[in-house]
Amino acid sequence: QVQLVESGGGLVQAGGSLRLSCAASGRAFSKYTMGWFRQAPGKEREFVATISWTGGSRDYVDSAKGRFVISRDNAKNTVYLQMTSLEPGDTANYYCAADLTHGISRASDDYRYWGQGIQVTVSS
Repeated sequence: QVQLVESGGGLVQAGGSLRLSCAASGRAFSKYTMGWFRQAPGKEREFVATISWTGGSRDYVDSAKGRFVISRDNAKNTVYLQMTSLEPGDTANYYCAADLTHGISRASDDYRYWGQGIQVTVSS
């Protein structure tokens, strides 16, 4: 069982930066594939980024490449999403997700554990 708690969201102007954090409980955090997803009002939840348990493999949605960086600190049981050059289109509720049985994946169905989500609002 893993519990995930996101932090670091908020309101930022376009062009600004935010760093989201996801703190995980449980002893096996270092073995989990971690992901970030987001959901804007009236839209489907979409993949943003994922990182393997070693940190050696990462993947991003095309709109995030070059602007977002996913990283993890297994000693702190925490995964991060550094977001720069934020755009109003990045406004959404951001969710942290974890899974033990899959490698990096863009599919939300491959993640067993989810956080409650945190709001990111980018003003123009």
